[in-house]
Amino acid sequence: ILERLTVLLNSAGYVLNSSIDGSIQMKSYLSGNPELKLALNEDISIGGSGGSYGAVVLDDCNFHECVDLTEFDDFKILSFYPPDGEFAVMNYRVTSDFRVPFRVFPVIEEVTPYKLELTLRIRADIPEQNYGGNVQVAVQMPKSTQNASCELPPGAQGQQAEYSSAEHKVFWALKKIQGGCEQAMRCRITFASACTEQTKREVGPISLNFEIPMYNVSSLQVKYLRIAENKSYNPYRWVRYVTQSSSYVCRT
Repeated sequence: ILERLTVLLNSAGYVLNSSIDGSIQMKSYLSGNPELKLALNEDISIGGSGGSYGAVVLDDCNFHECVDLTEFDDFKILSFYPPDGEFAVMNYRVTSDFRVPFRVFPVIEEVTPYKLELTLRIRADIPEQNYGGNVQVAVQMPKSTQNASCELPPGAQGQQAEYSSAEHKVFWALKKIQGGCEQAMRCRITFASACTEQTKREVGPISLNFEIPMYNVSSLQVKYLRIAENKSYNPYRWVRYVTQSSSYVCRT
């Protein structure tokens, strides 16, 4: 199950806009083309309304042409004869409120008329057993930036931060952010001429790229994957959940 997130946050860490584009991808190596049954959460609601508290609410979804939906409405079971290779059993979209995996908190202060200081905190709002991997943060700097120096906390491991004068951006790379943890970076920005309010407004936006293995935001789950008619098969069933950023942006 792959979910790609589009999220827009304000500088206080609140969500302004959010959506999930999800897909159940499958690759079948079974010989003889047996019929498979794939069961999802029984509390799925489609159409953006209804469903009990805590239900998985999908705005809309579509299915591969091979999928038989006879048992879907009542039992949320998909039946199909898988085609060769990889295919999307189902695509879906969610725009109702969901818990975003990362909160971003930027603070910009004027140190001198020629220097600004940006303190950037990122908090992983995911379970402690999960983590965000290969987190890449990019911060747009004002065009009038002369230089920017980045400082990471003492003992920060698997992190790197630097300013690219060619792109007028600060890049902060973190190998891993564990669920429930917060990471911080400080950036001192110097200018040839005195800062104005307009200069401050030109810091940002901040964009994140990341991947969270074995986690999905929508709570859509595969309850089981079975071979319908032939019990002699013992397929190796491996369900993987992956959450990725599509466009994850914080306004400053």
